[in-house]
Amino acid sequence: MKRILLMSVMLVCSILISSAQTNGAQIKFDKTIHNFGTFSESSPKVSCEFTFTNIGDAPLIINQAVAGCGCTLPQYSKEPIQPGGKGTLKVTYNGTGRFPGHFKKLITVRTNGVVEMTRLYIEGDMVEAEKSN
Repeated sequence: MKRILLMSVMLVCSILISSAQTNGAQIKFDKTIHNFGTFSESSPKVSCEFTFTNIGDAPLIINQAVAGCGCTLPQYSKEPIQPGGKGTLKVTYNGTGRFPGHFKKLITVRTNGVVEMTRLYIEGDMVEAEKSN
């Protein structure tokens, strides 16, 4: 009888503890891939913005946004995003000195959220600039 009572008390305590815990911050991007389409080598810099929402119940902080190469530059706010709040992450691709053609680049975003890492991708086709004779 004591065992049943003890097990019941432990079960109730574990349920109360788990329900008292918060979910924490959680980032949700509107999209994780952006396609620039086709653009000319004569205007090699293109930019886009990824919009995200904090769907958690604690302030969200972006700790780091890192691009896979030096031709891609992510920019973001260091300010915490409150629950329900929105933010943006701007990504600029600079194709100067790169060969024309298709590209696909990775941006890794690290946060204090429940899911700590998110991968974003940018892609497009840079075409050779027309040469005048």
